[in-house]
Amino acid sequence: MRLSESAHPVLTDEGGAILDERSGRWTHLTPTAAAVVLLLLSGSGEEQTASRFAERYGIGAEQAARDVRTVVGMLAAQGLAADEPAPARHWWRWWQ
Repeated sequence: MRLSESAHPVLTDEGGAILDERSGRWTHLTPTAAAVVLLLLSGSGEEQTASRFAERYGIGAEQAARDVRTVVGMLAAQGLAADEPAPARHWWRWWQ
């Protein structure tokens, strides 16, 4: 999972928000949701994120997996997440 190109996160351990530049709306995140997004953005897949989340907060693997799925589902429902990798952009191929 990655954020869509129009989504701009402002995340801390105390929570955060994601700006959707298409709509101009902010989606505010709880500290738990912000931690999940931070782990996902570090390049971890959902499974690895759930494992790291469970370890970090001392919760069961099933609960961590549900929490990660909930956050990913919320981001997808609001159009803030994209499953496919971002296309490579090369400034030297601007004419293509």
